[in-house]
Amino acid sequence: MEILHIAVPAAILLVAFAIGIFWWAVRHGQFDDLERQGMNILLDEEPKKAKKTKKPDAES
Repeated sequence: MEILHIAVPAAILLVAFAIGIFWWAVRHGQFDDLERQGMNILLDEEPKKAKKTKKPDAES
């Protein structure tokens, strides 16, 4: 039963830490737009245009 003197406060600290991390994430906008990232995979991307490079002049 003496282990409860360590386990209960450790559990309380762990829960408080998890709530603090969750609160920080909410305040910093981590949960603002949950739908956009899920829909990005459905959108077609514009094909990237190849850059034209000049060939170096051949020396004779």
